[in-house]
Amino acid sequence: MTAIFSVIMPAFNAGKTICRSIESVLNQSVKSFELIIIDDCSTDDTEEKVSKYLNDSRIIYLRNEKNLGVALSRNKGIKHCKGRYIAFLDSDDYWMENKLLQQKKYFDKGYKVVCSNYYADDDSKKKRILRVSPEIIDFRMMLKSNFVGNLTGAYDCSELGKFQQCRLGHEDYIMWLDVLKKGNLAYCIQEPLAVYSISTYSLSSNKVTAMKWQWFIYRNYLKMGFIRSLYYFVNYLALALKKRI
Repeated sequence: MTAIFSVIMPAFNAGKTICRSIESVLNQSVKSFELIIIDDCSTDDTEEKVSKYLNDSRIIYLRNEKNLGVALSRNKGIKHCKGRYIAFLDSDDYWMENKLLQQKKYFDKGYKVVCSNYYADDDSKKKRILRVSPEIIDFRMMLKSNFVGNLTGAYDCSELGKFQQCRLGHEDYIMWLDVLKKGNLAYCIQEPLAVYSISTYSLSSNKVTAMKWQWFIYRNYLKMGFIRSLYYFVNYLALALKKRI
């Protein structure tokens, strides 16, 4: 029987965290899924940790012969997936046990893209932040801020097709822009259903780099004019500042 959900999990040197991530998928109240783990040529004990779970036929383990980066690793998983709904979870993040069940309810109501609010854990500051998005998200809203947390987002590939990720900064944000650009609406469940781990080295933690990539996306990827780009960039900065207050 074909799985309802395909879960894409890239991993690079994730030996310390990947068990928690895998188990958060295995513990889902929805049991019809396939978990595709793409090991991006890890040099630690990631493969050994994953091997403990491979007796579960729902888990597929793929290993890159060389390091490809997170976008190309996700794309490899997307090509392999057979489920109707494609979801994403990185190997240092995890889900609440009703995450897929709650999403399935809104897919059944006709939405093609479903995400949720989530927690962001900053271990360096011993701080947990609630990330909240509007209930309904469209393309123009997404131009102002990334309202779809990648670890919470899922889309109906039987209706929309499969979307690949670009090997650029903000690769997940660009993918969700592409999904919503086709006129789709995302429904955001107003409940935190996942936990994101803020890394010292993550792009999202480097605000200056993130701003540069945001401007690049407007001007180079979306080919927007200067004035329109400036309008959305000012909105992006204002929303980013609001999140920090």
